[in-house]
Amino acid sequence: MPFRGCLERKRRGSNWLVGVLLFLLLFSIWGCGASRKVTRIEPEAVVDLSGRWNDTDSRLVAEEMIRDALARPWLEEFIIQKGKKPDVIVGRIRNESYEHISVETFIQDLERELTNSGKVNFVAGKSEREQIREERLDQTRHASEESAKRPGQEAGADFMLIGSINSILDESKGKKVIYYQVDLRLVDMETNRKAWLGQKKIKKLLTRKRVTF
Repeated sequence: MPFRGCLERKRRGSNWLVGVLLFLLLFSIWGCGASRKVTRIEPEAVVDLSGRWNDTDSRLVAEEMIRDALARPWLEEFIIQKGKKPDVIVGRIRNESYEHISVETFIQDLERELTNSGKVNFVAGKSEREQIREERLDQTRHASEESAKRPGQEAGADFMLIGSINSILDESKGKKVIYYQVDLRLVDMETNRKAWLGQKKIKKLLTRKRVTF
């Protein structure tokens, strides 16, 4: 009887070991079989994986807000009064949201919409002006007198576009709501008067599916 009990314990231990080895083998096969698939898509395609601010939000908000700004009375009034298209520059856009947002990408989207509209003249930003001034200074030393660009001929901006991006996060029981609010202001550089106020709101609902076995 003691010998038979010993064999039974060994058999159970062997079965347990086989089970563990089988589980590890299946886990290894599953892990090795998993592969990452990369699919190229159009840059304009709407892809929202995390619900956070992304390139689509940046592009669509810029398009809508600049379209609204250029349709307001300030533009026609300025052209009638000054007899020319206004020179516009994009200033600081503050990220006041709870997450990291590429503000520079949003600024570039705003600049593109302003420039391509053909309704305003877009003035280079501060960092760009510094590069251009360095090149202009270099031209005075090395370029011919006829081709060198003279200093003091820059176009001063008539209006500056500034603003902020804010966000609010609310979540409970597997559901999450992300709310974004973009506020932009177009300010007269001479009088500090606000010529246009724009606001765009985005609300996203994320639902986490429960995995059941």
